[in-house]
Amino acid sequence: MFTAAKDAISSQAARSYVNGLITRYGEVKELKIDSKAKTVDVTCALLGEREPVTVRVERYRIINEGGKSFVEITACTCSREWLQNLVTDRACGKRLEVPGWAAAAL
Repeated sequence: MFTAAKDAISSQAARSYVNGLITRYGEVKELKIDSKAKTVDVTCALLGEREPVTVRVERYRIINEGGKSFVEITACTCSREWLQNLVTDRACGKRLEVPGWAAAAL
């Protein structure tokens, strides 16, 4: 029960954070973290897209190194081929720096 409550609060905080990062491209409508399963489900309204776009991070890991926190996405699927290619090229298998609170939430 504690994990579900923590994930719900973390999901809201992460949604706000990611919205700040992607304002130029659209808006995150829904973001759900499952820290136990190490998954994240995101639904976005992206500029130029008629229908919502979904991203599912199927596996991730947290890395703490040199006083910094990183997330590494190891598997991800997207509802649009172009977005799948972008995520595969720019995010999968790469360390993305995240704030410490985000790493703790994941």
